[in-house]
Formats: sequence, structure tokens, C-alpha cells
Amino acid sequence: MSTVLITGASRGIGKAAAKLFADSGWDLLLVARNEKSLKSLSEELSATTGRSIRYKSIDLSDPSSIASDINSLVNEGETPSVVINNAGVAWTGELMSMPLKSWQWIVQMNLTSVFQICSALIPIMRGNGGLIINVSSHASRNAFPNWGAYCATKAALVTFTKCLAAEERANGIRACTLTLGAVNSSLWDEETVKSDFDRNAMLPVEQAASALLHIAQQPSTQVIEDLTLMPSIGAF
Repeated sequence: MSTVLITGASRGIGKAAAKLFADSGWDLLLVARNEKSLKSLSEELSATTGRSIRYKSIDLSDPSSIASDINSLVNEGETPSVVINNAGVAWTGELMSMPLKSWQWIVQMNLTSVFQICSALIPIMRGNGGLIINVSSHASRNAFPNWGAYCATKAALVTFTKCLAAEERANGIRACTLTLGAVNSSLWDEETVKSDFDRNAMLPVEQAASALLHIAQQPSTQVIEDLTLMPSIGAF
């Protein structure tokens, strides 16, 4: 029996991944800020799949409670064999007009919270093996005007993941990235994002979820270090 922990699970890619993993026979540990949406999703998936679904409302923008909240969630269920750090945010605007508070927020959400979750979970995953999948973006490899903070945090996430993989290899922990082009997710609905991209040309969240499941299903003797998924029309 395999258990996956998914952050940002109440909507978008995270919600699509939760549904797909449960349908594929996985037990779930779900994390998001919106407790009402988590409860609804948990009840739905438990009823339709019969899997064990546990959830906890955690505000990843608040570093003070992440470790204790993650430990509380895991103590209620099983230790995950796969952790998907999917939660992320964006802020559009010129770097030099960005308030420090907004900079600190996006760094916390896209990078530091991932570090905190890994710090809480990896020590209890060692010995049994496990996989960390960090959801990145092609913005980690490119410079997009008005997306500088997002680009910087995703680039840092990629390097963090590579270093984590190198350090934890001897402990049986694998770490990798799923690098995504534009996905038609709820990120585009956020007040901090201003964009006029054609969302119909973006990747559906279900395709990103399928890629996550594909990575998670690899045998422990191998790892897909990075899987890049782009819309067929290319970068936006």
C-alpha cells in the first residue's frame, strides 16, 4: 500500500493529482489552506475510491506552524512514500517595484515551505525509501519580464532539489522535479497575477497530474530526475 502527500491539494494540479492517485489505489495525505475544500474533496474521494484520505489545513505562508502541522497529519495516518510539493504562487510586476513583503511571501511559499516540509518528512522516510517530487516551471530556466520573483524562486527550487537528491541518495530518498510550461490552473485567477494569456492553449491540470503519477510509479531502482511538460505551442 502506497501513500502520497500532496500540497496545494484543494484545487488545480493538486486536486487533479489527488483524484488520479486515489483512483490508482493510493492513500492520500492532503494539504492546503482551504479546509472546506479539503473536507469536500476528502469525502468525495473516500466515498468513490475507498482509499484512506486524510487532510489538514496548513497555511504554507506561515513558517511557524508548518513542521508541527505536517507531523500532526502524518501521525494520524501513514508515513508517505511519495511527497509532492505542488503548492506555489506567483507575483507579476517589475522586480524593482516589488514590495519586500511580497518578495518574502513568494520565497516562503515557493521555496522555504518546501524546505520545511522536506525537513519534517525525510527523517521519518529514511530507511523505507521515498520520493520527493517538487513541481517547478520552465520559468526556472528562462528570464521572463515581470515574472522575476517567480523565475528566481523556481530556479532556486531546482537547485535545492538537485542538492537534496545528492545528499539523500545514500538514505534511499530520491528527489526530482516536474517542470511545467503554462498550465490552466487556478494560479491565473490570483489577485497577484496579471496576465492575458490564452488559457485554452495551456496544459490541462489533468495532464500535469498524469505526469506526477508517472514519476511516482517508477521503481525505486531508478528516478526520473526531471520531466518537462510543455504546451505544444511552446512557451507563452
